[in-house]
Amino acid sequence: MNRFLQRGTAAALAAAVLATGCANMNETQSNTAKGAGAGAAAGAALGALTAGGHTGRSAATGAALGAGLGALGAYVWSNKMEQQKQTMQRATEGTGVAVTQTPDNQLKLNIPSDISFATGRADIEPNFRAILDQFANGLKQNPAATVRVIGHTDSTGSDAINNPLSVERADSVRGYLMDRGVSGAAIATAGRGSHEPIASNATEAGRAQNRRVEIFMGEEQAAR
Repeated sequence: MNRFLQRGTAAALAAAVLATGCANMNETQSNTAKGAGAGAAAGAALGALTAGGHTGRSAATGAALGAGLGALGAYVWSNKMEQQKQTMQRATEGTGVAVTQTPDNQLKLNIPSDISFATGRADIEPNFRAILDQFANGLKQNPAATVRVIGHTDSTGSDAINNPLSVERADSVRGYLMDRGVSGAAIATAGRGSHEPIASNATEAGRAQNRRVEIFMGEEQAAR
């Protein structure tokens, strides 16, 4: 086992132990443990993202780094983050876009395919542009924030088609945000192809849910 895998496994296990022991901790200790667990999971997911994105980390390394950030508090939910959430909720009302706060204090936008991209395409749809315009405005007001954009497809077609398409969709979002003044250095992109469905691919309705883009925005503790 190489050292990155050892460190990643150890970090993930430590985070799991901390998270499962929350019942015996005070509030501060519990939040730290939960942050470590969420950080490890997020780090592993980020590290495992399909090759072709802008991350360049293995799953094990991502888990180790994620657990470390989680233990330190990972992300903070500042006033700017809350303002961005409320702004995006207003901007996406009635569109089907889900705007939520994750357990580790990231802002998450789940954008379904019916407003983001046409089937088999990576060109941003007009309705999606208005949402990204609002998102870019908020990002420019919060230079401490970083963004991850992750593209997904349904199971129709092969990995040879779906994997690069999911990356291209994420890269399209990154390019659009950069065109509106957001620093490209603050945006990481990757694609997951059809490997992380949130619904059954056996039905058209399920496949439509799986064709999506997820945008995560976080403000790191050390950056405040």
